[in-house]
Amino acid sequence: MPFTSSIIPSLSQHEPAWWFMFRENELLVHLTDEHAHIPKISQPEELSLHVLRTQYLGQLDGIACFSAELDAAENFVPADMAFRALRPLYNVLPEEFFWLAGRAFQVMNWDRNSQYCGRCGRQTVLLDGQRAKICTHCQLTTYPRISPAIIVAVIKDQQILLANAPRFPHGLYSVIAGFVEPGETFEDCVHREVQEEVGIEVRDIRYFGSQPWPFPDSLMVGFTAQYAGGEIRVDQEEILEAGWFRADKLPDIPGKVSIARRLIDWFVENYS
Repeated sequence: MPFTSSIIPSLSQHEPAWWFMFRENELLVHLTDEHAHIPKISQPEELSLHVLRTQYLGQLDGIACFSAELDAAENFVPADMAFRALRPLYNVLPEEFFWLAGRAFQVMNWDRNSQYCGRCGRQTVLLDGQRAKICTHCQLTTYPRISPAIIVAVIKDQQILLANAPRFPHGLYSVIAGFVEPGETFEDCVHREVQEEVGIEVRDIRYFGSQPWPFPDSLMVGFTAQYAGGEIRVDQEEILEAGWFRADKLPDIPGKVSIARRLIDWFVENYS
């Protein structure tokens, strides 16, 4: 189903719409057996919910989509519904709704975190016709925060570089990733992150693909690269262990929700 992003609703708000409603960081979903669904209603008040702010997202196959911030003290849960963290809903929500829920969370989260100016502390208001806010006092304009990060599959002699980080579940290994610093290109970031985290050099950096990662506001930009030199050296802080793995002897790896898994699957397909 095609999604069209927009700022201003083009249909009456009395028409049924998809509502992505969050209590703090949890999404309200219908639960049926092993599946979840986004509520399709005209207004949140139909469910007796107290909404603090709403944001129009656009249309999914001609049906309006909204995100909404619910009162954090909201204890009421409509019948056959539940509040759930977003990431575990992958493969529970239909995929297009999962990624749209991620978009909804990022817009909602930006809205609630930008009620006041970061420079002078005065109140902000929405800027007409844009996904932006302007300070009523100093006129500083702010936009939704997006934090770019690289993620890279490094290949050496039919093997892929995988690492275990302290934040990972026990035994899980993944490819190298890190946030882009001011003034860097994506390629600069690949070189720096790989060298900082495992102490090796890379070459032949090639774009692979990208993925929004709404936990809370990243944009993952994927690359492949070839080993160019050096020995693996980890700092025991950001990375605990790292090594080279063949396609038929992989450790536990991330689930299919992430671009990390797409990179590893690409390696398996091309280097088995």
